Amino acid sequence: MTNLIIASAIFFLIHSLVSGTGLRFVLIDKIGQGAYMAIFSLISLGSIIWMSMAYGDAPYVHIPVLGDLPPSIDYVTLVIMFVAFVLAVVGITTKNPTATGQEAMLQGDDVAYGIVRVTRHPFLFGAALWAFAHILSNGELASLIFFGTFFVVVVRGMANIDRKRARVDPEGWEKFAAQTSRVPFLAIAQGRNTLKVGELGIVRLVAAIVIFVVIFYFHAEIFGAAAGAWMVSATSLG
Repeated sequence: MTNLIIASAIFFLIHSLVSGTGLRFVLIDKIGQGAYMAIFSLISLGSIIWMSMAYGDAPYVHIPVLGDLPPSIDYVTLVIMFVAFVLAVVGITTKNPTATGQEAMLQGDDVAYGIVRVTRHPFLFGAALWAFAHILSNGELASLIFFGTFFVVVVRGMANIDRKRARVDPEGWEKFAAQTSRVPFLAIAQGRNTLKVGELGIVRLVAAIVIFVVIFYFHAEIFGAAAGAWMVSATSLG
């Protein structure tokens, strides 16, 4: 468990003390945007691999309450995961000024398009839901540390990105932020935007559903554990 804690702490610290602070801009000034992104990505990927290996080796430690949720929680997490996949897949395939390398979009007139009308951080919010769903369904200490770290980093990351974009292009960001929200559907509910389903893209939606079904069905083969206790029973009948 110690190995997992150390790996998770490193992943959290490089995002909270480097990417999420003014140190990022200092490093970029020193070594350039390209070098910074390359080094940061390598360290981040390395820490994720370390976390994953440590998580696989971590012992099972029961967490009261969280670990005692009824089996029906798997149905709840299934719905959460489906929403997470839709947000993540549609989000990562839609142009968005919050994405790396697409900051110049803030200078356009209609940048809140498609899934960005729902949330300006569709991929990250999907990742947060993914982490939250796994915490609920697993209910043990290693999962709380592993997925909890991702959840905290992703939630903080959305706020950090907002601050970075506002610093680079205050006027463009103010206009974009006025039309969007971090929380899905909040801007729409407040009348600051409108949902246009046609902009989401049928291909993107179908891709999200297909990927969700494939990963769900082959979850045991890919990750070594079935996607929910009820899935074990369902597949054993086949």
